[in-house]
Amino acid sequence: MRHGPRHVLRRARGAGPRLPRTRAGRRRLTQAVMAVCVLVLLPATWLRLAADGRLRTTADVPRTEVAVVFGAGLWDGEPSPYLAHRLDAAVELYRAGRIEVVLVTGDNSREDYDEPDAMRAYLTRHGVPDARIVSDYAGFDTWDSCVRARKIFGVDRAVLISQGFHIRRAVALCRAAGVSSYGVGVDERHDATWYYGGVREILAAGKAAADAAFHPDPRFLGPEEPGVERALAGVRAPEAAG
Repeated sequence: MRHGPRHVLRRARGAGPRLPRTRAGRRRLTQAVMAVCVLVLLPATWLRLAADGRLRTTADVPRTEVAVVFGAGLWDGEPSPYLAHRLDAAVELYRAGRIEVVLVTGDNSREDYDEPDAMRAYLTRHGVPDARIVSDYAGFDTWDSCVRARKIFGVDRAVLISQGFHIRRAVALCRAAGVSSYGVGVDERHDATWYYGGVREILAAGKAAADAAFHPDPRFLGPEEPGVERALAGVRAPEAAG
């Protein structure tokens, strides 16, 4: 037997999800939707509260010996525009005497992809001495970078540099990892990348909350490295001699 378009349409409509018919059922559905929304928004709310009062600009961030710059991708082996803007902020802080050493942390999981060395080369081209730059080659995500800054490089206080949509998560996670920090959020025009970053942060907030709660080990921890201590010693030596 052949069915006309109306019969097919009725069947298609009947195949979809049905709303509860009773008032109690609709109330339970509303409560379930609200509970899901709260669970989704709780981590983002925690991030905002954890970073509250810790965000500054390059002009008013407290003087701190170490700045941490997080990787943000490479284009043909060079820092992406977003990463270059983070590095520009570090250069500005260094020239203003607000920081002494820059810890660049990023991904070097493949031989043909090396964020820290590209970041170091960019900084030296813009006037930061190579001896003032320390590289973390296993900063695979924000939590790993924060934990390694504390446990591997001995950083317990730092200025963190990233884009505005990411800086709250960076501050919250580094504080959870034992690094007392202020964050400098780099301004960007609101292009597609910016909006993508903002949406990504909502999704990343849940993982950040779990990392802060359970303190998982980084993907690679390794032995302690004296790079930051040596760089700071190089800064202090001329001061002591003077």
